[in-house]
Amino acid sequence: MDLGLKGKVVVVTGAAGIKGSIGETIVQSLATEGAIPVIVCRNDRGFGYEKELQDKGINALFVKTDLSDYKQIEAAAQVIEAKYGKIDALINNVGVNDGAGLDASMDDFMYSLKLNMVSYFAMTKYCLPMLKKAKGNILNIGSKVALTGQGGTSGYAASKGGVFGLTREWAVDLIPFGIRSNAIVIAESWTPAYDAWIKTLENGEEKLKAIVKKIPLENRMTMPNEIADQCLFTISGKSSHTTGQFITVDGGYVHLDRSLLSE
Repeated sequence: MDLGLKGKVVVVTGAAGIKGSIGETIVQSLATEGAIPVIVCRNDRGFGYEKELQDKGINALFVKTDLSDYKQIEAAAQVIEAKYGKIDALINNVGVNDGAGLDASMDDFMYSLKLNMVSYFAMTKYCLPMLKKAKGNILNIGSKVALTGQGGTSGYAASKGGVFGLTREWAVDLIPFGIRSNAIVIAESWTPAYDAWIKTLENGEEKLKAIVKKIPLENRMTMPNEIADQCLFTISGKSSHTTGQFITVDGGYVHLDRSLLSE
C-alpha cells in the first residue's frame, strides 16, 4: 500500500536511540516510504543517522536537542522551519521509564514530567504554525503504564497519563485547522532498552518467559517495526478521519480477557 508519505516532512523526537529502538525504527521506516525524517534528540548518534540517510539521497535532518529544556525545543523548531518551512507530521516519541517513584526527590519527579510530557507540549506548541501550514497531524507515543500502573515510576506514569489527556485535548483544539491528534499505546515491546533491562535481572530469562506467556496473541513481544508500521499508517492520509484515538499495539496484552491466561 502506498501511504502517500513521499516527500512529507516528519519530525520524530527521541529518535537517536540505539539501532532497533522504536524511534530509530520509525525513522528508518519513514525513509523507506520516501518521507523526510527530522530527528530531534539529545544523543549524538543522530549525527550518524543523519549522514547515513543523506548518503542514501534522503533530505534528512538531525537537530541535537535536550528535550527536557523547552528553550532548546523552541530553537529546534526554528531550525526545522528555516530548512523546510512546514511539518506534515509530528511524532512525539521521547520517553524514559526512569523509576521516579514516591521515594524520588521532587527534582527527579519534575524532571520526569519535563522530559516525558512537557516536551510533547513544547514540541507541539512550537511546531504548530508549521503543522497548520501543511495541515499536518500529531502522533504521541504513549505507554500502557498510564492505564495499568506499574509501581515505582510515578513520574513516568503521570507523564504518559498526561500525554493521553493532551492527545484528546489537541484533537478538539485543532479541529478548525483540520489537524488530527492520536496516540499509540505500547506495552511489551522488544527494544534494545528492554533487552538491557532483562539482562540486569538475576532471573532475567525466567522473567521474560513469564511476561511473554501473558501476551495473548502468539505469546510474543511486540516488535518495533510493528509499532513503526502502525505509526506510519496513522500519520498517513489513509487514516484521514481518525483523531483523538488511543491505538494499542500490544498483541492484546492490556485489554483482552484475563481468562486467556489460564493454562
